[in-house]
Amino acid sequence: MSPVLSVTSAQLSAWIVAFVWPFVRMLALISAAPVFGEKNVARQVKVGLAALLAIAIAPALGAMPSVPLVSAGGVWILIQQVLIGSAMGFSIRLVFAAVQAAGDYAGLQMGLSFASFFDPSSGGNTMVLASLLNMLAMLIFLAVDGHLMVISTLVESFHVLPVSDAPLAAEGWHFLALAGANVFSAGLMLALPLVAALLTLNLAMGILNRASPQLSIFAVGFPLTLLGGILMLQQLMPHLAPFLEQEFALGLANMLHLAQALHP
Repeated sequence: MSPVLSVTSAQLSAWIVAFVWPFVRMLALISAAPVFGEKNVARQVKVGLAALLAIAIAPALGAMPSVPLVSAGGVWILIQQVLIGSAMGFSIRLVFAAVQAAGDYAGLQMGLSFASFFDPSSGGNTMVLASLLNMLAMLIFLAVDGHLMVISTLVESFHVLPVSDAPLAAEGWHFLALAGANVFSAGLMLALPLVAALLTLNLAMGILNRASPQLSIFAVGFPLTLLGGILMLQQLMPHLAPFLEQEFALGLANMLHLAQALHP
């Protein structure tokens, strides 16, 4: 006779818990992270990817808290995992928000503030230049294997901040709020050469208008500003990848730092 495989309810509950809690954190991060969390990506793909990752790493995570899944403590742990995954995904998305901010700054100086269209990923109107820089940033992110580094950092977060029913530390949320300031500083640093060049061009046209009032500066000002912005944007492109690589590294470090700060 063949041996009978017997599984107790306690073992089944432990297996389910070992899968569900990591799965929830991964699904929350995938839904909030760039590239993975875009609205163009189907929900089935996000859920399937999170499930495959949870199955792959669950055996290496060690013992889970002895809290039933269907209980007040189990629901509290689920909420914590959603918050942790969403916060980590949001911290790396701040890099792409800085790129979009740089596109907004540069587009405003180039006179492209009215050249906008509806962006499904953000749910609102986005400047053409901001959308262009965002797409370039995503391509660079994929080229440097940023998506794989995000998954690696997520797996490492389970060792830095293991699944538990202890409350999360407030220092982590304070760190996430301070990291949002990087959106404005990094966006301004990226757009600063273009903005400075266009400001110099506008000053030169203002001086020319004062020196020669009969010259219709408004008729030639917009074409010159647009042409100057395109030329400066062309000069900026070779330096975009090295700048974004540093920002991606900072965003990944912030993900791990956030997990450490949330540890009670």
